[in-house]
Amino acid sequence: MPKEKFIGEYPINASKKMLYPYFSTASGLAQWFADDVNINEDKVFTFLWDGDENKAKMVSSRTNSHVRFEFLDEEGQSEDDDPTYLEFKLDMNELTQEVFIRVTDYSDMDREEQQELYDSLIHDLKEIVGG
Repeated sequence: MPKEKFIGEYPINASKKMLYPYFSTASGLAQWFADDVNINEDKVFTFLWDGDENKAKMVSSRTNSHVRFEFLDEEGQSEDDDPTYLEFKLDMNELTQEVFIRVTDYSDMDREEQQELYDSLIHDLKEIVGG
């Protein structure tokens, strides 16, 4: 199945500084994004969804700005030629001072499924942070 890139933007009433740990730490991600998230000594994140494990490495991060995870294959290797990835970016509209979460998900999920999934997940996150 070919991979599709989903990009969603969600306004949120919270500061970038407050939101960043929800995207960059195992405990923050476990609160809203997955059933559970663990990180090992090699900095590999293990995401648990409905009993399924998915491993990812944080390949890029900038404090209070963005995080990017590349998912690993069964052997724990990155898919070099066309990696599945997930990026959370925190943007601010300079004019209105409104903060936006930009989600980029490049995976083999159907775009409609991705839209529904992130609408629901970001809704959960907004309830947690009061945004």
